[in-house]
Amino acid sequence: MTAAKVTLCFLLRESPEGAEVLLGMKRTGFGKGKIVGIGGHVEPGESDAQAVLREVLEETGVSVHTEDLTDAGVVQFVFPARPEWNMRTRLFTARTWQGEPAESDEILPEWFRVDTLPVDRMWQDADHWLPVVLEGGRVNVVVTMDTDNEAVASSESLLP
Repeated sequence: MTAAKVTLCFLLRESPEGAEVLLGMKRTGFGKGKIVGIGGHVEPGESDAQAVLREVLEETGVSVHTEDLTDAGVVQFVFPARPEWNMRTRLFTARTWQGEPAESDEILPEWFRVDTLPVDRMWQDADHWLPVVLEGGRVNVVVTMDTDNEAVASSESLLP
């Protein structure tokens, strides 16, 4: 199974209301209209970390340094009805960066409380792995989507 290499970075901060994560409303392309993590495709010759730093800068104007990234694991997405959508997604978190998130052509960034994620506006798989990542854990999950490419058919953790 060939899968596109993708990266996501979840910027985390503390606010008076509690822990928050930066997500964004996707304005173009795959996932348009959904609230998603910040990130995108790994270009040829890039490492996962290089790709996520470039994507965060392109999508939000925020600069993150490699040493500020925490590896949060991998989610493999399987779309049996659309195998060309299969993805291997490397996840990162960061608590340090430079700049304030600003909208781009691709993303309208917004801070959300970690304990009240907008799951009704996100891909349905988010509940299966995102809370673990936002709590500082690592995941290694295979998410198989249903034939409608929206609902989750199964979610299997590969961690012991």
